[in-house]
Amino acid sequence: MRIIGLDYGSRTVGVAVSDPLLVTAQGVETIMRKEENKLRQTLARIEELCREYEVDRIVLGYPKHMNNSVGERAQKTLEFREMLERRTGLSVIMWDERLTTVSAERVLMESGVRRENRKEYIDKIAAVFILQSYLDSLMMGGK
Repeated sequence: MRIIGLDYGSRTVGVAVSDPLLVTAQGVETIMRKEENKLRQTLARIEELCREYEVDRIVLGYPKHMNNSVGERAQKTLEFREMLERRTGLSVIMWDERLTTVSAERVLMESGVRRENRKEYIDKIAAVFILQSYLDSLMMGGK
């Protein structure tokens, strides 16, 4: 079995998947949508990816503020979690995603990706960071 990692944004969802041994995370795609609340196709695509990769759980980035408080984006992410659980029947683990987008941006800059092309990759790379952080915690004896 594998684990899928998601970076949920207002118009995109970055997707990463683990290898079968749950050691590494690889970026899969960025799911785009025209409007924030139009989630039917997004949920259908995630469900499809879960079947394709034989996923047994989902790790969803949880965008807390730096002071650990929960804002509007985090609230929308919790609502998305409920939709994912209903749609896929899988458990969804909320995972602290603070600074993952900053880290993804840094990696893309250091890799020489032009500024105008970074948006195309940033959510997928952030999903990799979220999932890899979770996988690393498993290796250290976490959940």
